[in-house]
Amino acid sequence: MVLLHSDKRSLGQPAPDFQLRGVDGNDYSLSSFSDSRVLVVMFICNHCPYVVAIEDRLIELQRDYSGKGVQLVGICANDPTDYPDDSPDNLRKRWVEKSYGFPYLVDEVQDVARAYGAVCTPDLFVYDANRKLAYHGRLDDNWKDPGSVKKRDLREALDALLAGRAPGAEQTPSMGCSIKWKEG
Repeated sequence: MVLLHSDKRSLGQPAPDFQLRGVDGNDYSLSSFSDSRVLVVMFICNHCPYVVAIEDRLIELQRDYSGKGVQLVGICANDPTDYPDDSPDNLRKRWVEKSYGFPYLVDEVQDVARAYGAVCTPDLFVYDANRKLAYHGRLDDNWKDPGSVKKRDLREALDALLAGRAPGAEQTPSMGCSIKWKEG
């Protein structure tokens, strides 16, 4: 397991468009979420202990914010060759089992992860109503123990955007396993 931190991104960049199949069998693009005031694009997977540790918090986040105009979307870009937990079938099983409540998409070619500049799982990107990058950082200050969380960075960013304010410029990178890129 290689621990990485998300790369710093310039705020205000437009969200890259995509065309991906979800584990639900539907096709999604950036415009599929045009009704949402805020879009959270999350590069996640099934096998990474950092994602597994925050998975329930992400599900809760979608439940808490879905009625407020916030939409989460998960994207798995990992090559499942050496990580079978991240195969489309296993992603679907986990999505159903945990009742994610948000679309979970498969980036088999990995071009969407590259377009976003994702490097780790989880890697979280928050876009405002104009689909400009407003936040790129961690979920909170304790990935491992939800009971010890003191600062909820992502929730603070969402609350700011919903109140018509920009999230704070100081954003702590997310950390997790490296995206499992295909060889070549």
